[in-house]
Amino acid sequence: MHDHGTEAIKAGEKIIIVGNPNVGKSVIFGLLTGRYADVSNYPGTTVTLTTGSYNMGGVDTQVIDTPGVNTLIPMSEDEVVTRDILINEPAKQIIQVVDAKNLSRGLVISIQLAEMGLPFVLVLNMWDEANSRGINIDVEKLAAAIGTMVIPTVGVERKGIKELREALYKRTFPSIAINYGEAIEAGIRRLEPLLPEVKSKRAISLMLLAGDESLKPWLKGHVGIIDITKIESIRHDIQDKYYEPLGYIINQIRVKRCEKVIADVMSKSQTDRSPIMVHLGNWAMHPVWGIPVLLAVLFLTYEFVGVFGAQTLVDLLEHKLFGSYINPSMTKVVTLLTSDTFFRDLLIGEYGIITMALTYSIAIILPIVGTFFIAFGILEDSGYLPRLAMMVNKIFKLMGLHGKAALPMVLGLGCDTMATLTARIMETRKERVIVTLLLALGVPCSAQLGVILGMLGGISFYVTLLWIFIVVLVLFLVGFVASKVIKGESSDFVFDIPPFRVPILSNILFKTLSRIKWYLKEAVPLFILGTLILFTLDKTGVLKVIEAGASPIVVGFLGLPRKATGAFLIGFLRRDYGAAGLYALAEAGELTPNQILVSLVTITLFVPCVANSMVMIKERGLKTAVAIMAFIFPFAFLVGGVLNFVLNGLGIKL
Repeated sequence: MHDHGTEAIKAGEKIIIVGNPNVGKSVIFGLLTGRYADVSNYPGTTVTLTTGSYNMGGVDTQVIDTPGVNTLIPMSEDEVVTRDILINEPAKQIIQVVDAKNLSRGLVISIQLAEMGLPFVLVLNMWDEANSRGINIDVEKLAAAIGTMVIPTVGVERKGIKELREALYKRTFPSIAINYGEAIEAGIRRLEPLLPEVKSKRAISLMLLAGDESLKPWLKGHVGIIDITKIESIRHDIQDKYYEPLGYIINQIRVKRCEKVIADVMSKSQTDRSPIMVHLGNWAMHPVWGIPVLLAVLFLTYEFVGVFGAQTLVDLLEHKLFGSYINPSMTKVVTLLTSDTFFRDLLIGEYGIITMALTYSIAIILPIVGTFFIAFGILEDSGYLPRLAMMVNKIFKLMGLHGKAALPMVLGLGCDTMATLTARIMETRKERVIVTLLLALGVPCSAQLGVILGMLGGISFYVTLLWIFIVVLVLFLVGFVASKVIKGESSDFVFDIPPFRVPILSNILFKTLSRIKWYLKEAVPLFILGTLILFTLDKTGVLKVIEAGASPIVVGFLGLPRKATGAFLIGFLRRDYGAAGLYALAEAGELTPNQILVSLVTITLFVPCVANSMVMIKERGLKTAVAIMAFIFPFAFLVGGVLNFVLNGLGIKL
């Protein structure tokens, strides 16, 4: 073990955060870097990386939050990116975040980091959850077994962060090492001279022996074709000595070593976990009792977002602030400054930047989205969302998917664009295409969902349930048919369920403020752009032509007023903006309850926003993305039209 103590930071050195998925890496990242972070794609991939800055000894040091991995012998593009960062980036310190209640998963990565010759601090996050399950870990023994510093933390409560900050200055190289047996060790010795001069020759040799195909581009950048042929020959020589794949054998040796460490450092005891939280957690994912829990969650969300956010807060902002003060004041100012009708209309007309774009985005959408972000944050931090995923697991199986698909589907309620990126966690192309299709078709993002709940809040909770039933039924039927049409197979998945817990208020507020900042930065400019497009179409007379052309569909088939055409037009840009247009019509009394339901079902199933469309093209390819959008557009109007005729045909008045 090499202890370098406190060292000066060298130019280009970085702090790299690694760990399994869902262990709280992002929380640790946020606590180190604050709210200021950059999100970008790793070069040559669609994998997004979050980077930030941490002041270390008076020097701003870059911090990289890598994608979650289960192994550094990659099985997915995410894992390739994390492995490549560890190989290529100069690291001052690695922070390995582990779920304290699932130590065995993390220790496999600890061993691989040690083999790569990298210094790291082991962070046992979710320490409180481990204790609540009766898991006791002897931190000093674990530190001695690995040969590096071990810091217990509770990220959401900021516990242990001070100790982590102090530990970052002490660069410690782990001492844990494994002998893989005579044949594999001989293979390592034969491979190492063929590799370029890097710290992690042993680790790369093991990756190559395990059959890591993703290393080929890296190898080609360093060595010639003859050496690659030699490498393949050595791997086959060693593989011939075993009946089972070398990758499996290497992993099993690591797992056994982890089990030995865990046996020495961990013990379990009886716990006094809150019986109420335990029972609530169990009921929330029960196939029968989970339904009333879900209905209760929907009702409370409806009351908070649909009633308090969309009625009380919107009334306060739209009518009292914008209606009584901002818009009249701006009208006076603009009138005084210019007599030009064009510029007055541009700013304060029917499609004005102030009277439409800012009123919609700040006075109508922001209070609804803000309350929804709070509700979503509570559901996220309480541990309810994974339980909901477990409850609907069997339904996903009928659509050719499995429980893993619940993750992007639930994330879609936050942002469909980011959720489409997470669809890559699905193992087969068939699964990825189905998940992408369902996300684009009928999973409303937080901003759109907030507006929809706001509109439905003006009718009744029963109509809200009817809207949910129709959208879920359509998603299920489309998913079921897609699973039969698209060829391929799906695989099984075991979902890791966190404890059911009371959310931390400060954490909810932090997340909500971050998401509101994202909304103001990303969505508001698009609202202004959408308004400018409508303004241009109106001034050139094109809008009336489009309304007249779309009249047979919007008026005749959907049974909506002609003005609703504008809402669907700007829905191309952002679906929540389109929903906001419908909201304004409903508020003005121009939509009946029946028309509100028909319009909301249609715009929920409408084409995805521009950002999501671009991500679909990047992730699934142009041909598949175009096919998905070509299906969604007419299908959304078909469902809306059928619903209109059913309501009218049966004489139903909502």
